[in-house]
Amino acid sequence: MKVVNRPGDHSDREQAIFEAAIKLGALYHQWVGTPVSQESAGSVETAIEKAVILQPFVEKITVRLDRSIMKKNVFGYSELSGLMFDVEIVTRVRFSYCRAALAPENGYPLMRIVECHEITPLPDH
Repeated sequence: MKVVNRPGDHSDREQAIFEAAIKLGALYHQWVGTPVSQESAGSVETAIEKAVILQPFVEKITVRLDRSIMKKNVFGYSELSGLMFDVEIVTRVRFSYCRAALAPENGYPLMRIVECHEITPLPDH
């Protein structure tokens, strides 16, 4: 038997959590290995934010890169690693919000759900 997920199979809260998680996973895998330096880090942070904010359901994203662990190679630049990321993203599906993060924890670039909440829609008048 084939299981097919249809719109409405998941709550808005579950969808907001999924959207946050998939965006963080994509961000991580798309950008790790990117050439970066302490001088270019700000531009890379901005580029990541501007790319991710375009995606559906993203309300806000903040990207910070830990410049202190950027070590120049023989060509004068570093490569972006997962441990450099400090990212917070907020997704919204209808009235459900999810805040998630990607940041080092115990030497590992951990992704986690920080909080989720729903707001009550205003009644129609």
